[in-house]
Amino acid sequence: DGDVLTSSLDEVPTLTERRLLVVPVEGSIWQVTGINGVPASVRAKMLNILSYGLDLQREVQPNDRFEIIYDATVTEEGDVVAGGAIQYVALIQKNRAKRYFRFDDPSYGIDYYDEQGRSSKKLLMKTPIDGARLSSHYGMRKHPILGYSKMHTGTDFAAPTGTKIYAAGSGKVVKAGWLGGYGNYIRIKHRSGYETAYAHMVRFAKGIRTGVSVSQGQVIGYVGSTGRSTGPHLHYEVLVNGKHVNPMGLNLPSGRDLEKKSLPAFKQMVAMVDDALPGEADKAYLAKLEIKQPKAPEKVISKETPPTPLRRPKG
Repeated sequence: DGDVLTSSLDEVPTLTERRLLVVPVEGSIWQVTGINGVPASVRAKMLNILSYGLDLQREVQPNDRFEIIYDATVTEEGDVVAGGAIQYVALIQKNRAKRYFRFDDPSYGIDYYDEQGRSSKKLLMKTPIDGARLSSHYGMRKHPILGYSKMHTGTDFAAPTGTKIYAAGSGKVVKAGWLGGYGNYIRIKHRSGYETAYAHMVRFAKGIRTGVSVSQGQVIGYVGSTGRSTGPHLHYEVLVNGKHVNPMGLNLPSGRDLEKKSLPAFKQMVAMVDDALPGEADKAYLAKLEIKQPKAPEKVISKETPPTPLRRPKG
């Protein structure tokens, strides 16, 4: 009697590891990267990067090649504790490649750019939701509840209740509330005459209300089935100067591109990534990359540790 049991949790030593995954897409990018051990936080970020220029529900085809280089915090035994920064992400298809590189621009900070230094970002994301299935297209259709043909003024993405919904672009919330058959509804006004609308949410994200400003990629709500709905999904609309348009058929203006003075340092980063990637003959490749500090480019001031060179390991 009187004995006191005490315990303490020793801090587990960790280290940062840079990882490379090259794999054919089977099922979906989300599924194949999960199977290959990519942390959920990294997977969410990679889909966010790709979603500006790709319709991830329709444009990804079987046996497209997916490539990613990312950092992970791991234990000495190799168990992943947390995901880190994505250094590079790409989808290589038969007739095109979407490749994006992480770069710290001295003037504007960290962002992702294609091989020519053009921003990965567009005015609006094509798909403002992760891991969803495109369940209904824009255009005339037989309404599943009303039973007659009616113009479907948006695109539907089927997803489990509670799935995060993102602001497709930066702007001001002009409506956040109940709107008849739309259920819980948000409408955002963007620049250049663009507006986006999001319907049937189970609830809004904290702080989202009429009049607030939101940033592109910010969580604004969660998938539900409120209003006139047959099941949990996001109904997503895009309007240009007050008229509905097909969200999947837009040719959107891009974000800010790199200035000429930043291109030499950026091209150095691109070359290091290319050197780390396996050859075309390798269909699938998973490896840990050696991390070594490079020489900093002359007269370039970086806000963080200079980009690390990547070398394909031997063997």
